Amino acid sequence: MDPIVEVVAFVLGFLGWVMVGVCLPNRYWRTSTVDGNVITTSTIYENLWMSCATDSTGVHNCREFPSLLALNGYIQASRALMITSIVLGTFGLVAALIGIQCSKAGGENYALKGKIAGTAGVLFILQGLCTMIAISWYAFNITQEFFDPFFPGTKYEIGEGLYIGWCSSVLAIAGGACLVCSCKVGGEEKQTYPYQSRGTAYSGAAPSRSMGASTYGRNAYV
Repeated sequence: MDPIVEVVAFVLGFLGWVMVGVCLPNRYWRTSTVDGNVITTSTIYENLWMSCATDSTGVHNCREFPSLLALNGYIQASRALMITSIVLGTFGLVAALIGIQCSKAGGENYALKGKIAGTAGVLFILQGLCTMIAISWYAFNITQEFFDPFFPGTKYEIGEGLYIGWCSSVLAIAGGACLVCSCKVGGEEKQTYPYQSRGTAYSGAAPSRSMGASTYGRNAYV
C-alpha cells in the first residue's frame, strides 16, 4: 500500500464527510423561480426539514414541515439516505484512521490494517452513492415540476445545497476508490515466491534423515 495514496484518500473522504454535514442543514436545496414572474414580492426556499420565505424587506420566516407522513415520498427517502450517508462516512473515517499505514492505531499488523483500510474505502464509496442518489432524486423532482406546464403549485430551481451534495459524493467516491485500489495493489505486491539459485528452485523444506543416511557409508563413522 502506498502511504501517500492512503493519506490523499483519507483527506478526500474527510472532505466529503464534512460537506455532507454542510449540505444536510443547508436551507437552499431549492428556491422559487422568478421565470415568468413580472413582480416578485417574496422568495421561497426549502430543504428536507423546513420551508422558508423572505420578502422584499429582507425579513425571513421559516417553519418546519408539520408532518413526516404528509411529505412526498422522495423527501422521506432523501432524508433517510442523507442520514445513512453521514453514518457510513463516520464509520469510514474511523476505519481509515486505524487502517492507514502512517497511523499507529491498530498495531503493526499491516495485513490486518490493509483489510481495515479496504473496508473504509468501501464505506466511503457507499457514503458517496447514498448522497448521490438522494441529491439526484431531489433534483429530478425539481426539474420535472419546473418543465411540467400543467403543474399548479410553486415552481422551484436547484439550490446551492444540491451542488454541495454533488461535490461531496464525488469526493467520497474518489477517496474510497483510492483506498480500495491501494489495498489491492499492496496485496498483489506481497505475494511470496520460492528461492531460486542458479536456475534451480528450492521449496525451503529440510532434507530428510533417510537421505543423509544413504549418502554416508560405514567408513564415515569412527
